[in-house]
Amino acid sequence: MPELPLGVIVGLREDPEEPIRKVRDLGLPTCQISCWRTELFTEEVAERLGEAAERYGVRVTTIWTGYPGPAVWNLVDGPSTIGLVPKKWRKERLEALKRGSEFARRLGVGSITTHVGFIPEDPKDEDYVTLIPVLREIAEYCGERGQYFCFETGQETPVALLRTMEDVGTENLGVNLDPANLLMYGKANPIDALDIIGRFVRGVHAKDGEYPTDGRSLGKEKPLGEGRVNFPVLIPKLKSLGYTGPITVEREISGEQQVRDIFRAKEILEPLCRG
Repeated sequence: MPELPLGVIVGLREDPEEPIRKVRDLGLPTCQISCWRTELFTEEVAERLGEAAERYGVRVTTIWTGYPGPAVWNLVDGPSTIGLVPKKWRKERLEALKRGSEFARRLGVGSITTHVGFIPEDPKDEDYVTLIPVLREIAEYCGERGQYFCFETGQETPVALLRTMEDVGTENLGVNLDPANLLMYGKANPIDALDIIGRFVRGVHAKDGEYPTDGRSLGKEKPLGEGRVNFPVLIPKLKSLGYTGPITVEREISGEQQVRDIFRAKEILEPLCRG
């Protein structure tokens, strides 16, 4: 089975030197760049980021593209605030994703990734019906630039995501599998989810977590190895499905504990990615 490269997700800054150096200092060869401040998607920042990546020997694997407006990460207000599903924000957020695609093009990065939102289960729901042409527009925009458009898992069930990709119908759609999100939003067991969407996976977040314990809040994120994801089963299954891309550590805390947890995740993942 192929060896999978490890990476980490880091935030974009006007001067991207420090986050790229952090990737190198963690001993990781790849990273995803996350950006919610779309005003940073400029030619100058792209040039600085490209130079830093080359200098430190780090490969940027996707641009994780945020967008303007509110995003409430729970089960009550999330459906009306996250992604392209809420009609109120679609126009602005579509433009933000296009800026992310242009930024990725300047860097020679082959995909952008985002949360589309709580995709309705009912394919006849008006929010679903009107979402599909919006997704097709951004997918075609990315396709014209030689890029994949990747859905990060979490707010939708795997079968709703599969149906969405089928209905959008372009050839450049992918999945950024966040196994912890599938648990934390109560949508699926991530290992079983691969039976539905595994062939579309083009990126993976190595994050761990638990199912929700009430009907309003997300389940808790956990240090890798302390939640329910079961990476010793997940990673071999990804390989068996032909996945050869990066495994990107994500730990959504900050400070010294984040660094310790990333190093611990690296220790757990390295033999799995090699084996």
